Amino acid sequence: MKLAVVGGGSTYTPELVDGFARLRDTLPVGELVLIDPAAERLELIGGLARRIFARQGHPGRVTTTSDLDAGIAGADAVLLQLRVGGQAARLQDETWPLECGCVGQETTGAGGLAKALRTVPVVLDVAERVRRTNPDAWIIDFTNPVGIVTRALLRAGHKAVGLCNVAIGLQRKFAALLDLAPADIHLDHVGLNHLTWEMGVRRGGPDGEDLLPGLLAAHGDAVAGDLRLPRAVLDRLGVVPSYYLRYFYAHDEVVRELGTKPSRAAEVAAMERELLSLYADPALDEKPALLAKRGGAFYSEAAVDLAASLLGDGGSALQVVNTYNNGTLPFLPDDAVIEVQARVDGSGPVPLTVPRPDPLFSGLIAHVSAYEDLALDAALRGGRERVFKALLAHPLIGQFDLAEGLTDRLLAHNKEHLPWA
Repeated sequence: MKLAVVGGGSTYTPELVDGFARLRDTLPVGELVLIDPAAERLELIGGLARRIFARQGHPGRVTTTSDLDAGIAGADAVLLQLRVGGQAARLQDETWPLECGCVGQETTGAGGLAKALRTVPVVLDVAERVRRTNPDAWIIDFTNPVGIVTRALLRAGHKAVGLCNVAIGLQRKFAALLDLAPADIHLDHVGLNHLTWEMGVRRGGPDGEDLLPGLLAAHGDAVAGDLRLPRAVLDRLGVVPSYYLRYFYAHDEVVRELGTKPSRAAEVAAMERELLSLYADPALDEKPALLAKRGGAFYSEAAVDLAASLLGDGGSALQVVNTYNNGTLPFLPDDAVIEVQARVDGSGPVPLTVPRPDPLFSGLIAHVSAYEDLALDAALRGGRERVFKALLAHPLIGQFDLAEGLTDRLLAHNKEHLPWA
């Protein structure tokens, strides 16, 4: 089996490699190809990847290339984890929205739209080249904003599934709190990428006992602390929101915080410099502890399970993925991309029936889904007016003057990545 990782020069790649090495019985990788235009970084990370495989006795080989077409040729699955513009563009996404009093974040609000505009055309070009080279290959997208990017891929007819680590992270957290194995925890995970709620925490499977009320009663403080939300919010909602809901439920507080501390992009850039220095050590043959602070915890386990299920080599039959709605949430169009539990096999994901969300949640889901539709239109066709309409539609913006100011700033900071701007 051959897997290709586009964006293989990411400092996060050793986490993915570690998962492939540890879980080789679930996903027997014969060749892992890391693809990235940053040749110097790629060689550092490729060297560490080979040492990780060797340390864990993995028989597969790791290769590296800056030639996209050569790297994806013959791949059974292609994982996308690219960042157009690098951390420098992320820093901009987290900075200029604050000038308008709006949250600065790489996947939510105006910064998330900027990332989508830069990313969608690049991802679609990669996917089209995959289709020409190997039309049977699955594309697994971990590139943010996952919901919009996956929608773009599916609408273009690609064999694609979106993946996020929020659900698996919460599953692991709840399992530890409840003293259960992660496999014994099934989440009623409902919403859109980075806009989800755990409507139930079930023992054993989708029809199992709902442990959520007891979890909140016994461990509500711990869960709320991780989400950086007041315990009272969880008690009143009766569900567990993802930590991205803090940008909605405490927007103004978050904006004040972001104005008084270094951006996450600056923190990650400094961390990346330290990680690259560690990766250069020829004696290092495991992922360093510092990598845990980089983000994306448990992504490797989720990626292995998803790839194994899609390629017919085992893995979890039920997984949280991003895929077409197809009637799962009746208040959304069929071609909206939702993030829910699905049954996954070689034919792709089929969403499970989920509880119909209360209007408190479904209203926000529908609102953000409409924004994502406008955002994708702007990413595909360009134009200042389309960008403006997407920003005006976003629930964290929604005011004419704000949308105008943010449009000007977005275009000014992204000209080099948007040929039409």
